[in-house]
Amino acid sequence: MSQFLRGLYAITDSTLLADGRLFPYVEAALKGGAKLLQYRDKSADEARRLREADGLRDLCARYGAQLIINDDAELAARLGVGLHLGQEDGSLAAARALLGRQAIIGATCHARLDLAEQAARDGASYLAFGRFFNSLTKPGAPAARPELLEQARARFHLPVCAIGGITQDNAAALIAQGANLIAVVHALFAADSPAEVERRARAFAALFNPS
Repeated sequence: MSQFLRGLYAITDSTLLADGRLFPYVEAALKGGAKLLQYRDKSADEARRLREADGLRDLCARYGAQLIINDDAELAARLGVGLHLGQEDGSLAAARALLGRQAIIGATCHARLDLAEQAARDGASYLAFGRFFNSLTKPGAPAARPELLEQARARFHLPVCAIGGITQDNAAALIAQGANLIAVVHALFAADSPAEVERRARAFAALFNPS
């Protein structure tokens, strides 16, 4: 799984991707080089969420990417895909027991190494830190400093993910500090067309392989 834990990490947004945009925009991001896709939908419509997640799993398989479900271990287990848990989203250790040793399970660690320590003990596959910049998705999240990424890499020997207000202009600095994954929502999907999403995805992906 290690090859999937480096690069662009696209995260869906049910508002940005409403009105039929979900599948064409996600496919464009995958075509542009996204390695991980997190399906994030906090609605209570379980039937729609299952239908959309199932379709996204097929898209990810087509493009050699991995699907991660936000905050729903049962759905992740049903589809045989990965999971991302926030601090209030249930036990990571229980999710690991449910999903098995091979599943990708990520953990939100905010700006705290002690939360990362616990997540690493509980079996996290990657540690997500943020927000690093002003975020439209989570404006109230605690701020993190870029050097936290370097500290986490040295301490935990697990892939680290940076999230929160990341754009093409500021992503390179986070990668230089040690981010294996750059998680992006608005700077990827707040676009006028699938073609623009693909262009943005390629630009983010290129930051990991500078010529």
